[in-house]
Amino acid sequence: MSIDLPALRRHAVSRTLFAPTTLPRAIVRLGFVQADPIRAPARAQDLTLRHRVRDYRAGDLEHRYPHLPVEEDCFVNYGFLPRPTQLLMHPRTPRSAWPKARRLQAEAVLEFVRERGVVHPRDVDTHFQHGRTRNWFGGTSRASTQLLDDMHYRGLLRVARREGGVRLYAAHDAHERADAEPDAALDALVAVIVAKYGPLPAASLGPLVMFLAGAAPQWREYRAAALARAKSRLPSTEVDGQRWFWADGENPASRRHAVADDVRLLAPFDPVVWDRRRFEAFWGWAYRFEAYTPAPRRQHGYYALPLLWRDQVVGWANAALADGRLAVQTGYVAGRAPRDAGFRAALDDEIERLRVFLGAAG
Repeated sequence: MSIDLPALRRHAVSRTLFAPTTLPRAIVRLGFVQADPIRAPARAQDLTLRHRVRDYRAGDLEHRYPHLPVEEDCFVNYGFLPRPTQLLMHPRTPRSAWPKARRLQAEAVLEFVRERGVVHPRDVDTHFQHGRTRNWFGGTSRASTQLLDDMHYRGLLRVARREGGVRLYAAHDAHERADAEPDAALDALVAVIVAKYGPLPAASLGPLVMFLAGAAPQWREYRAAALARAKSRLPSTEVDGQRWFWADGENPASRRHAVADDVRLLAPFDPVVWDRRRFEAFWGWAYRFEAYTPAPRRQHGYYALPLLWRDQVVGWANAALADGRLAVQTGYVAGRAPRDAGFRAALDDEIERLRVFLGAAG
């Protein structure tokens, strides 16, 4: 069987929407779960995991996180990774060194955290009175919060747990470091990328590997070689003038990549739809995340969830809780819902699954 675009599309959908399993196994299989603080109707990490974890409920990851072999950290963006993967990126050496005053502040805060075990940013701010500083968005925030974020990024701290969405920190054990050779570590990180987002067009694989500058800035100059190794090692094919890559040991043409007659409402950062270049190649229309787009310019909605029917993203849905009840509004690329037999029942089933996941009233 030849590998054409429909085969790549079926492969992309079926391989990542695997049979629901346990939370730890799902995170390992995904390799990385992107996080986002917006809750509309739930956080992106929860919306992603609900399709892949048996009986998953909104907030389960935050609740169970302290007891999981999982870490919050920066990868190609921010999210949750299995601890062995996270350790590959450390010790992380940022491009710019701290000035002496900042380094002394960090040393004092690290000692404070070690003495207390786990700290809330509010406790650090109260104790040290660092004041306020300009943040990356042009406003101001507590200087202690920025320092804790920076210490976390540099591997001095880890996120121990969250309270109401706020990160609580503990000291990172200095002995927990992979100290892998750059080439081996980058090859392993690239493998996570391909397993997470594949099959990938070459035009997407390259930028994703370059994003590892945030995950492992100490190895920036090794990324081009890692990309070249990946392109020579990974299975691939050319479709319509575009080279596509996928994980070792997989076959996009396999008949086992059948897709179910299901509707799925996906998070904007779900691996099925994350790569907008691949999205347009597979489904022929442009989906955009519009939470930060001015309301008059939105085409799909504040937090539109791509609507997957079988292996086709045919539209989107906006879901919200009002007075404890779930309300869902759908829109369709074709201007109307599919007329396929079974679509309406499948959509109703998915809305019911979403209602249970959110704990909304029936």
